[in-house]
Amino acid sequence: MGIVLSNIIAIYRRELQSYFVSPLAYAIVGIFWFLAGLFFVIILQDIIQYIAILETRNAQLGVPVPPIDVPYTFLQAFLERLEWLLLFILPILSMGLYSEERKRGTLELLATSPITNWAVAVGKLLGVLTFFITMILPLLILEAIVLSAANPPMSAAIPLLGHLALILLAGAILSVGMFISSLTDSTILSAVMSFAVIFLLLFVELIAKSIGGFFGEILGNLSLLKHYNTLIQGVFDTSSVIVFLSYIILGIFLTAQSINAFRFQRR
Repeated sequence: MGIVLSNIIAIYRRELQSYFVSPLAYAIVGIFWFLAGLFFVIILQDIIQYIAILETRNAQLGVPVPPIDVPYTFLQAFLERLEWLLLFILPILSMGLYSEERKRGTLELLATSPITNWAVAVGKLLGVLTFFITMILPLLILEAIVLSAANPPMSAAIPLLGHLALILLAGAILSVGMFISSLTDSTILSAVMSFAVIFLLLFVELIAKSIGGFFGEILGNLSLLKHYNTLIQGVFDTSSVIVFLSYIILGIFLTAQSINAFRFQRR
């Protein structure tokens, strides 16, 4: 067990370091911060303007201002925007997890090494997921500054659960993207295929509603969008967490099987 854990850590460190020396990774981070910051400012400005309009109407017409949970409204709207941003950013992060190994010819070394394929997959996934978490850390600081001004103060459980949902969603997307990356040596094809599959998994609830019935209900439970929205609303749903973890484990399993198949093809 100790050897397996040390192998995972070695792959994890190797993968994580590769992102911090990659110009593409820094470009992705810059784009992500710019767009996320833009969403942050726009949402906050819209909420402030909406409240100002309501207060002006109250002063002029005597119309009572309906109660608005500003911190909750802001946080939920911001996390919803980040969800769509991840749809475009994460396939680019995951596209080279195995495609680059295939292109450089190092995948054969990984496939035939004493390290098990699932340990390699876990290490790679943890590496890219850690890099993603470092991407969202500055956003957490901005959110903390805004939410700290709330009166009465907002319960810490709601933002913590919302960001847990964000990390679980990222883990599910990256895990699926990692499996797709193991199927091809083209990083562009890997990114496009990952985008298409994740887009389908996000919108599968709409397809399920059109089908209806028992099968439609089962299909709707596979929707990443549905379970993500449940968690960012501050509702801790065990089934939603299980669905995300199932996607992550399935992606790791399929990746390991894909590398096993690659190894047998090379014999």
